[in-house]
Amino acid sequence: MLCRQWETRQGNWGRRTAALIAAVVTFVVVPSAAGVPGDPTPPVVTPQISLGTLGTNGWYTTNVTVSWLVVDPESVILSTIDCGVTTLTADTVGTKLTCSATSDGGEATVSKTIKVDKTPPGVAAAPSRAPDANGWYNHALSVAFSGTDATAGIASCSSAGYSGPDSGSASVAGSCTDLAGNVGTASFPLEYDATPPAVSKVAAKAGNRRIDLSWSASADTKSVDVTRTPGSAGAAASTIYRGPAASYRDTGLRIGKGYRYAVTAFDQAANTASKTLTVTATGALLSPVPGAKVSSAPVLVWAPVKGARYYNIQLARGRKILSVWPTKTHFRLPRSWVFQGHRYRLHRGVYHWYVWPGFGKFSANRYGSMLGGSTFFLSG
Repeated sequence: MLCRQWETRQGNWGRRTAALIAAVVTFVVVPSAAGVPGDPTPPVVTPQISLGTLGTNGWYTTNVTVSWLVVDPESVILSTIDCGVTTLTADTVGTKLTCSATSDGGEATVSKTIKVDKTPPGVAAAPSRAPDANGWYNHALSVAFSGTDATAGIASCSSAGYSGPDSGSASVAGSCTDLAGNVGTASFPLEYDATPPAVSKVAAKAGNRRIDLSWSASADTKSVDVTRTPGSAGAAASTIYRGPAASYRDTGLRIGKGYRYAVTAFDQAANTASKTLTVTATGALLSPVPGAKVSSAPVLVWAPVKGARYYNIQLARGRKILSVWPTKTHFRLPRSWVFQGHRYRLHRGVYHWYVWPGFGKFSANRYGSMLGGSTFFLSG
């Protein structure tokens, strides 16, 4: 009887123990199944730009703030590494940021490379040529712009031209753009004058083996050149004057020789304007110039002689046909006159004329050396 009760009690205890063990095993298995049946995927990690201006070609042109969005809808995030907020303030050709996150589904690592260039490129200007004169340009030019950029590099640069208006403080503007989209600018200052000066009223007055030249030039004229053809010492042409004056006397000329004068005005930019005239050199007999062609009775003009009180003028056409004694240094030939009992008239042909200076009283009949002789041709 006692044995049965013991057996019965022992059997009940065994059954209870087995049931308890079974309950404990079930409790341990369920929570230990992490990442396998309940969450088969790792977290989703996404970089987020909360501050920053995106330029071109993936570059940012301002400070950039990067944060990370880490989510796992199937389980909780167990841990993160380097997933905080980062602000990039310096130019960089590429800074790599990495965020790692772990959940019951595993581990995910995501990287993001940020390129920052906040600095505009440096820009330099290069004209197509040097100034034409004294730092001035006098005709159109082009200006090319080039750039340097230490971070993103240069994408493109502009070019431009200038052809006016005239200005002592002109400028040409240009720019360069880097690969991030930053734009740098520069300008090329210049002095520009494409307008030539003016030269006018060029005149010549013949003297005794000399020519007195005069001219008028505009206010912007800085210098005047006078060139003579033929030139000095056998040269084809010579510059006989250079300077700021408005007149020049050319001396030592050959009587009866034709000389061509070019009067050229230069401004500060080397623009030029020129006038020319041709003059026949005379001796003491000034007008008409030797060999001149006249259409009517000319006025004979000669150089004064110091101390002379009168002059003897003689006209010849094959032989002497006129002799007069004017007291001034000019005499207009009459259309007709009587000489040595014969009447003469001016008509078409070549005439020679000569001049002697007279000193003292007319009755003293005292003459100096002949001033010279010359010719003219009467066409009418």
